[in-house]
Parts: sequence; structure tokens; C-alpha cells
Amino acid sequence: MYKFVLGAIASLLLVFTPPVEAKVKAKAKAGVSAGKVKKQSVGKARFKRREIAPRVVAESRNTMVRRTVMVRGKRKAVYQRVIVAASLPERVRQSAGDRAGLNQTSDPLDLKSNVAFVLDQNNAEVLFEKNANIALPIASITKLMTGLIVVEAQQDMGEVLTITDDDVDHEKFTSSRLRIGSRMTRADLLHIALMSSENRAASALARNYPGGVAGFVEAMNAKAHQLGMNDTRYVDSSGLSSRNVASARDLAKLAMFAYNQPLLRQYSTDPKSTVDAGDRMMHYNNTNYLVAMPDWDIGLQKTGFINEAGRCLLMQTVIQGRAVIMVFLDSKGKQSRTADAGRMRRWLEALRPPGLS
Repeated sequence: MYKFVLGAIASLLLVFTPPVEAKVKAKAKAGVSAGKVKKQSVGKARFKRREIAPRVVAESRNTMVRRTVMVRGKRKAVYQRVIVAASLPERVRQSAGDRAGLNQTSDPLDLKSNVAFVLDQNNAEVLFEKNANIALPIASITKLMTGLIVVEAQQDMGEVLTITDDDVDHEKFTSSRLRIGSRMTRADLLHIALMSSENRAASALARNYPGGVAGFVEAMNAKAHQLGMNDTRYVDSSGLSSRNVASARDLAKLAMFAYNQPLLRQYSTDPKSTVDAGDRMMHYNNTNYLVAMPDWDIGLQKTGFINEAGRCLLMQTVIQGRAVIMVFLDSKGKQSRTADAGRMRRWLEALRPPGLS
């Protein structure tokens, strides 16, 4: 009986156990299928990694950087972990006008300047105004008063002055093409200060005034008081300080008076000039490209920019036979002040000529 049971079990095992060859084929087939699945999975995984890699890199603060170094004359790849600082939101620089809320003032011309003032030069009629009585930083428009003080002092315009370390900007740390030791005539320094807004030139002019810089600034404020510029205050000759402030109405008074000086008209409106810096010739261009435009007739001008003041422009021009003074302060965008001048000109051209009903 026992033997019979064992024989039955052995027979069953032979029936249900596949041959070795079948087992091998089955394993091989299973291996191929698994390989296909594995390859497909790998392919999909790689595809997904390529998709998410930029996001992972952007979100990760720890990054491995591959560097190639030379070790005993042979190149060797090394990997170094670096920590990427989280990006900070860009800080928006507000001008003094923005902080005062002047950017909330609308106007019919949609000007980009927070302040605008237009005056008829012949009869002092106000043609347009926007925040014109508010004192704001005026940047390099300061140099128009600087030029006026130099011309009225009747100093020797042919005297050669030297640029020194005292003329370097230690407030805004602006650069200058005028190197320390450069020697130029007072006339040339005044020329590039007005035309190209050269800061070291303006500083040297003030430093070589009777009484030095302090005496020069005192003369600037005295002249402003004489002209009735009651909202104006100067602390330097270049306009780099944001404490140089004036209202647009005050600056129109300055332009009206300065226009009477032929040298200021010429120097401020020359499109370009070449000056002798002692050891080399230097080429300068006007900061106001409108002076070279044939469709503009500009008799006096000055531009200015520091962050606190925004883009500024003052100029005298003739539009349809009418001489006008234009002042634009605290404009946003490199070309916005000249674009505002264009908007104003088109608006004035559309007005009926004086005397016609």
C-alpha cells in the first residue's frame, strides 16, 4: 500500500512538472518581457527626469557643480557642492516725487514725468503745468546755475585748471572720463559740464572760484534768491546731491534769465565737441539728442538724472514761431523725458495761434 501511494505521487509529479527546456524557455521569455518592461520604465523615467530637471534645479538650493582642475599636469574632474542663495525680489527704486505721491497725478497728455511746466518766453503766460510748485531734486540741471555763476564771475576762460582727487564723486561714486591730473581750460570744462554733464568738470569750476566750493555754492544760492527762486536750494555744483532741489516754476525762471548768456546757449546746445585734456583729445556728445534733430529749434537746454530725481529736462525751444520754456522733472524711462517734450510740442502745435479766436 505504501509503495502504491509513492508511485502515484511520482506519476503526478511527472505530469505537472514542465520539462527543463520548457522551463528555460519560459524563464527566457519572462526575462525578455521583464527587460522590455524595464527598458520602457527606464525610458519613461529618463523622459520624466528631463521634464522635471529644470524645476528641481531651480527649486534646489544645494547644487553640485562640475569643475575641471589640473593635477600634476593632468586634467581631473571634481564635483563641488554649492549653495545657491534664494533670489530676492527686485527692489523698486522710488524717486522723491514717487514718495510724495506725485505719480498719482494724471494729466491730459499722459506725460511720464511727475512734474511738467511750460511757459511762453515772451509774455510769461503759463501754457501747461503739473505739480509745478513742488521742490524736488533736480540732478544735473544744477549745472545750468553753475554755468551762470562762472560766466557772471568773468573769470579768465582761457585759464588752465587741473582735475584733482577733490573732484572725484565720493557721494554717488559715479565714473568720469576725466582722469585725475587732466588739465583743461575753464572754457572747455564749462563746455563739457553743460553739454555732456561732466561732473568732475563742474566740481573743478566750483573749486577754482574765489572762496572755493563753499563760496561757489553760496553764490549759487544768492543768485537763486535774486531771481525769485524761492523753492530752490543748492549744496553742490554738479547736482549729484539729492539736496539740490527746486520747483519747475523756479527752473523756468532760471532758464529765462540764463538764455541771455550767449555762451550758455552755445555750450549747452552743441551736439558734440572735441576738447584738449592736456595729454589727449577727448570727444564728447550732448546728453540731449534733440539738439541734433533738424525738426527741433533748441536755444538752451540741460538734462539731469539721479535716482532721487528721476529723468529731468529743461530747455528753451521755438514751436510754430512761439518761444517757450519747457521743464520736465522726475520722468521714468531713459527716453521718457524727450518723449514728453515731443508730446508737449504736438499739443502746442494743435493749439490755435495766439490772437486768433
